[in-house]
Amino acid sequence: MEFFKGLKIDYNAGNKNNYFGRISKLVNQYWHQDIKVANIEDFKVDNSTNIGLVGYVCDEGVRRNQGRIGARKGPKSVRNKLGKLPIHFENKTITDFGDVICVNNHLEDCQKALSKTISKLITNNILPIAIGGGHDIAYASFNGIKDALKSSAKNKIGIINFDAHFDLRTVDTQPNSGTPFNQILSENKTASYFAIGIQQQSNTKELFETAAANKVSFVSSFECETFNDNLKRKLNTFIEKVDYLYITIDLDGFSSAYAPGVSAPSPLGFTPNFVYQVLTYLLQSKKVISCDIAELNPDLDIDNHTSNLAARLVDFIVLKA
Repeated sequence: MEFFKGLKIDYNAGNKNNYFGRISKLVNQYWHQDIKVANIEDFKVDNSTNIGLVGYVCDEGVRRNQGRIGARKGPKSVRNKLGKLPIHFENKTITDFGDVICVNNHLEDCQKALSKTISKLITNNILPIAIGGGHDIAYASFNGIKDALKSSAKNKIGIINFDAHFDLRTVDTQPNSGTPFNQILSENKTASYFAIGIQQQSNTKELFETAAANKVSFVSSFECETFNDNLKRKLNTFIEKVDYLYITIDLDGFSSAYAPGVSAPSPLGFTPNFVYQVLTYLLQSKKVISCDIAELNPDLDIDNHTSNLAARLVDFIVLKA
């Protein structure tokens, strides 16, 4: 693994066998018929690929955060559900670049491997959609974006996080799934952060104080009943001051009626329809440079509701990007 030299990880290239579904005599009807696969290590510039999928097979961050492990199974489950979905997008080629896989407890190496992958995709004008894995995926995604923009004068990155939690905890001994945005903001003075769906009962006073100290914009879950003009104004103000947007979706921000298969489910939370509306608005800005989906835990799912939701979010982003 020359591309990942020095990193204690495993890597599996994209594999068509991860996608299957209804057999159709017509071409381009379902994802499993149309998905391309590649190996990130030997991938060359390919102007035909618009969007790249990559799996972050890691729940070490969740374990460190005393959560319920199982998120490492998320990427496989999403691919299984994606394969069965019908295609409604046009003139887009999606390539699956496989999985970076955490070995033992080497979370940091897995994050570095994903960062390298994200950077390479962006450098080749491919929109990455990463599938986790715990929300420590965000630190990896951001650093990949940062690396891809290192030679650009336009390098102000705005983070939009759909989440019940700030994930702004300080790093005491080791980083985990609850620390990524504290790490990002501590290390990057030009980064901006907007959290959508924050639940008071899921965040301590200290986290609200940390958010205030770092000038974090946020709206509570109570403000996410509808995508109203007030939220649009807040998002506009945020979008205008950044060069690029990085969208990260923590599935525990949804009500458990839609996403029971997460480490920290809640009966409160936003609906898929709300998130679809906001995603449409954000993608229309043409500033979105990378996306990811975190915290799917198939072991805790009920009738595959959460896996289906995650797959449909990927499909929706592809449709609107």
